[in-house]
Amino acid sequence: MQPRNMSMSGVVDLAAVKAAQEAKAKAEQARAQAARQGGGGAVTPASLVIDVDEAGFEQDVLQRSTEVPVVIDFWAEWCEPCKQLSPLLERLAVEYNGRFVLAKIDVDANQMLMQQFGVQGIPAVFAVVAGQALPLFQGAAAEAQIRGTLDQLVQVAEQRFGLTGLTVDADAAAPGGSPMAQEVPAGPYDALLEAAVQALDAGDFGGAVQAYKNVLGDDPGNSEAKLGLAQAELLQRVQGLDPQKVRQDAAEKPADVAAQIAGADLDLVGGHVEDAFGRLIDTVRRTAGDDRDAVRLRLLELFEVVGADDPRVIAARRALARALF
Repeated sequence: MQPRNMSMSGVVDLAAVKAAQEAKAKAEQARAQAARQGGGGAVTPASLVIDVDEAGFEQDVLQRSTEVPVVIDFWAEWCEPCKQLSPLLERLAVEYNGRFVLAKIDVDANQMLMQQFGVQGIPAVFAVVAGQALPLFQGAAAEAQIRGTLDQLVQVAEQRFGLTGLTVDADAAAPGGSPMAQEVPAGPYDALLEAAVQALDAGDFGGAVQAYKNVLGDDPGNSEAKLGLAQAELLQRVQGLDPQKVRQDAAEKPADVAAQIAGADLDLVGGHVEDAFGRLIDTVRRTAGDDRDAVRLRLLELFEVVGADDPRVIAARRALARALF
């Protein structure tokens, strides 16, 4: 499932023609000043991924964004989805070879920055281009979808702001001490996971479900496959539904378990996470026996889609426990 705000529509809103022209002029002035001061040389791959705190935010993010797009990864040590997303973003930062810089912000240590960006849950990814903040997406995402978003970001940064990125020293070591030319060995399930992503992109949700199940058959604890399977199954369920009819049935038939479950699926796909959870928790309160169990199980499946560490999931688990007991 494509996470919320995965599109770059926010760029268009924030970069209206006049604002874009002003930001581009400021970026050009900043680059010219850096050149006069002897800056603008080649950077190492290691400098493409940086840890940022509140004290260094202005220099490391705002000022740097006049030279290159800065992608911000809001994360925390306790966040399991972050442990999947952050290494992927770090790898892509090196692979994009200076077209953007990745700034990693630990939300536990930088609560003010988290509040200023309006972060509701992590992982959350933003970008800053020529001083303008843009929401990219929240939650885990397939690599192909992330690449698409980054491609749009790079294109907008170049066309609207004249930011062509940084020059990277190809002979320097990448983060982790490996030369950039050295290929990272493929994992045992990379081919199957990539096949699942391709199936999702092609709208073949059944194929994606099967590919993720193939991984889990050999490796039941594979977190990427678990998340992907939950997302693919959700998309498969809502495929072909008439949204208007589903919403009408859910509104007119509060006691109809199937209608409420379908409504919750549609809510989640539309990014209305709290609505989806609230609908099913309310249904749990009104039902008993097999009906209640069916609703509970679907709610647990939706928790998997969003991520166990998401604050909305944590709150909904508490509400579910109160509804059950």
